[in-house]
Amino acid sequence: MTLILSPSDLDELWQQAPQPQMENLVLDSFERLEGMPEILGRGYNRSMNLSPGVWLNFLDCEYHQDVIVKTPAHNHPIQFTIFLSGCLYFEDTHPHVMGGTHSYFSGSGISPSYIGKNRAGERLTCVNVEIGPELLDSFLLEDGQYSSDIQKLLFKGEDWKNSFYPTVTPAVRELAQQMWNAPYRGAAKRMYLQGKVFEIVAMYLDWIASDQQPIYELPGFKADTIARIHHAQEILTTQLEHPPSLCELAQQVGVSVRTLQRGFSALFNTTVMGYLTQQRLENAQRLLRQGDHKVVEVANLVGYGHLGNFAAAFKRQYGITPSQCLAGKKAVFS
Repeated sequence: MTLILSPSDLDELWQQAPQPQMENLVLDSFERLEGMPEILGRGYNRSMNLSPGVWLNFLDCEYHQDVIVKTPAHNHPIQFTIFLSGCLYFEDTHPHVMGGTHSYFSGSGISPSYIGKNRAGERLTCVNVEIGPELLDSFLLEDGQYSSDIQKLLFKGEDWKNSFYPTVTPAVRELAQQMWNAPYRGAAKRMYLQGKVFEIVAMYLDWIASDQQPIYELPGFKADTIARIHHAQEILTTQLEHPPSLCELAQQVGVSVRTLQRGFSALFNTTVMGYLTQQRLENAQRLLRQGDHKVVEVANLVGYGHLGNFAAAFKRQYGITPSQCLAGKKAVFS
């Protein structure tokens, strides 16, 4: 069964939900914790106003059933979202799948209406930031490096906004995880988080200034083929423990094995197996950081039947062993 809601319906359900009891989470005065409505699933949303014009929230939730939200056209601030796990699914407005190896960065203006879907049983964790356009514009006005072309892209006023889908580099992911696990309290925490927000914005502005193409405009690929490749990505993301073979995956989405391989290389800069491994290890790191599972349990949960293979792959990716990660040691990126 699929539940269809409007944004106001969804907000009302969240407002009526009881506040969750989080034993290991201590909130500061500028933070607000909301529990996910039981009728929808389980999880929470932790939000905060870092400073005038900068809002941050951490979402960790899992829906019991498919939920579709139909959002009408509306005014939109500057926004970015980094998905640490899970994806959102869309019709037409965005790429079919938002998440995985790509984040979301939007300028301000008018957002067209869209239909978004949360899938049952898929855990969604993300860092979301909204920034008032006046605040960001004040930074850019003081810097001649970013020409009026950048400002025209980001500040659309009463016109349709522009959206971008930057690759989630290890540096960006690490910043998002640092924000989620901020080591400070009070005013120091607020300043720390605001600094991380603008560090990520600086990376995105540099990416836009380099004239990067949106991921859905690729020479040599039809729009329908790109949608099929994203569907394949979506299948892998939701079936990490028991993924289909390369031939099975190609057959499920209706493309050849060669097209599937070319598509993953062009869209995600990796092979199909490389993408699967990346997603497994990212999920494994998140589970280990939570501290609720033993190393062997995490290996099984992300699809590794051999503990030695899991440990070796994890160390190649993060520079530390799974046991060190479980003990709280930070990843080492080369």
